[in-house]
Amino acid sequence: MAIRFSDVLANMKPSDLGPLLALTAQPDIISFAGGLPAPKTFPLKELTEVAIKVREEDGAGAMQYGPSLGFMGLRQAIADRMNRMYQPMGMYKVDPKNIMIVTGSQQGLDITGRVFLNKGDVVLCESPTYLGAIGAFDFEQPRYIEVPTDDDGIIPEELEKVLENNDNVKFIYVIPNYQNPTGRCMSLERRKKFMEIVTKFEIPVFEDNPYGDLRFEGEEIAPLITMDPKHLVMYSGTFSKTLAPGMRLAWMVVNDEMLPKFDLVKGSTDLATPSVTQREVAMYMKNYDFEGHIKDNCKLYGHRRDVMCNAIKKYFPSDVKCTYPHGGLFLWVELPEGCNSRDLFKYALDRKVAYVPGDAFFPESKKKNYFRLNFSYNDDDVIEEGVKRLADALKAYLADSKK
Repeated sequence: MAIRFSDVLANMKPSDLGPLLALTAQPDIISFAGGLPAPKTFPLKELTEVAIKVREEDGAGAMQYGPSLGFMGLRQAIADRMNRMYQPMGMYKVDPKNIMIVTGSQQGLDITGRVFLNKGDVVLCESPTYLGAIGAFDFEQPRYIEVPTDDDGIIPEELEKVLENNDNVKFIYVIPNYQNPTGRCMSLERRKKFMEIVTKFEIPVFEDNPYGDLRFEGEEIAPLITMDPKHLVMYSGTFSKTLAPGMRLAWMVVNDEMLPKFDLVKGSTDLATPSVTQREVAMYMKNYDFEGHIKDNCKLYGHRRDVMCNAIKKYFPSDVKCTYPHGGLFLWVELPEGCNSRDLFKYALDRKVAYVPGDAFFPESKKKNYFRLNFSYNDDDVIEEGVKRLADALKAYLADSKK
């Protein structure tokens, strides 16, 4: 008897990106493909200390099942920090009861898809957008509409046009701060216009903010949740980029109407996020200088951004453009019209350097003349050497393209 899988899996096309990126794991390849934080930013000494203290002070609780919404000590610590940061910007006071702890922000995306989407429903997203979100939502078989963007984020007039012409939009997915993949940041004025439109049409918004703490320069810009009179915004934050991704800890802030639905899905999928890591992070936030640690991270990543951007300026052909992000982990490269970053990838691999081809970030349009680079993971000399190799690949590819 043949094994029969679900219709969803049968209808999903496997991404050809997986095998491609598997090649980048070879030890002699300089990879700018991942979204990995620098290992030297992990506060290993402090996290070891809190691990011991948690086991000494509350070992039984730490090793026991916990509530599906999460450990209240951590939810309170997150609410206190958000209120400290965002209430002066106009946000309503976040109640820890409206915070749900999730096992990495990817779980929050998965739960959101399950809560909202039926087959054929519409998700609006930035063009381009985070490929991991596309992967999470794909299991519900939605339809995507890419909303055009510029350097300031989603273009409000285009968003309004889409909402006026589509009545089955379930939610909008956006990354306002140092967006993955482009590194762009939505301006304050653009955020206000965006939320005016959202409020008018009463469309839920998933505000994904994994990179907001990683700001290298400029002033903090108020998140969308601070401009949300109807509580339509589902806010997502994570400790993966500020503490350590291996802890798999993130959170969502959702309104009273949505929260029971999220809790139902969360509880039925994993019962609860590990109690022990939640207690460790709550204790770390209480006993150590979390804000100082984040500032140190920003200093390192800002420096590595500059190393990569300076190398790009020095080595890349003049007709290849890239963004200059003021935070986050990524920058976005634009090739001349008609070029294909998948074809370029072969040239790059021959020179032992890798990136993520850009078409993966466009769920519908699959634009091919872009690619994403990560600057956070590698040391300075590796970044410089990798950009040099990539420049050689670009020159060879562009020369062959003109033949």
